[in-house]
Amino acid sequence: MLELKVNNETSQLKTVVLGIADSFGGIPELVNCYDPKSKEHVLNGTFPEEPNIKIEINEFLNVLNKYDVKVFRPENINNLNQIFTRDIAFVIDDKLILSNILSDRKEELKAIDHLLSFIAPEKIISLSDSARIEGGDVILYNDYVFIGYSEESDFNDFTVARTNKEGVIQIQKKFPNKKVKSFELVKSDTVAKNNSLHLDCCFQPIGKNKAIIYEGGFKNIADIQYLNKLFGANNLIKINQDEMYEMNSNIFSISENVIVSEKNFIRLNQALINHGFLVEEIAFSEISKMEGLLRCSTMPLIRI
Repeated sequence: MLELKVNNETSQLKTVVLGIADSFGGIPELVNCYDPKSKEHVLNGTFPEEPNIKIEINEFLNVLNKYDVKVFRPENINNLNQIFTRDIAFVIDDKLILSNILSDRKEELKAIDHLLSFIAPEKIISLSDSARIEGGDVILYNDYVFIGYSEESDFNDFTVARTNKEGVIQIQKKFPNKKVKSFELVKSDTVAKNNSLHLDCCFQPIGKNKAIIYEGGFKNIADIQYLNKLFGANNLIKINQDEMYEMNSNIFSISENVIVSEKNFIRLNQALINHGFLVEEIAFSEISKMEGLLRCSTMPLIRI
């Protein structure tokens, strides 16, 4: 059996689920795009092709293997995009929470049935139908659980609003020992540069007490002030709107010292090096065209 353990985003990674690009369905119809960046690349004729995505996923896999990480993969379902495993489930402490995701994506959950058989049933949590949440909106910081969400007005208006208030409430009830802090995010179904699809698209802790942040992704100034106070302004690497659009905050920590990042994030990667991190730079720019990157492609199961 798998003994799940994830308390933060940066402890030494031991076991993870990495997405796959096999038979990912090719270029979708515009009506089947669920985020503005994917729509943009479909319209421009620049949507990624399967061979290029496979190369990028395999490069990520090679880095994980380099650090002796145990890697599980979803079972392949033909003509289904199964790259972004973060969305479908996530671990808090020693429990796996099954996300209530977009109905059009629920088939992705079947691809991890084999994994669930290795987890004790009492460690698997399903939320009620009224609670909507995706793993990209849930970020762990030891005693804290940060959750990006949308109030009812935005949640009903925007396809890119993936987590609602009820999702936040139910996580708080399931984990009463945690300090659950929710942040309302800026949403746009039409302009990718104005859209924070998930919390990890505008914020992510790194190391022991640092974080990457795009302040423009938060609706409320009080939330920005809260994070500046919690981490300290000198411990925040602030990115701009263009860097957010390129998914600079969606890097992935293998440990407190090692970060996997996209090789074209020149300014960010240098800032990470200046802060003392070892940066494993890989190509992941094709996958970023679907408004997801390294964190989105992973579902950590065990960090020690």
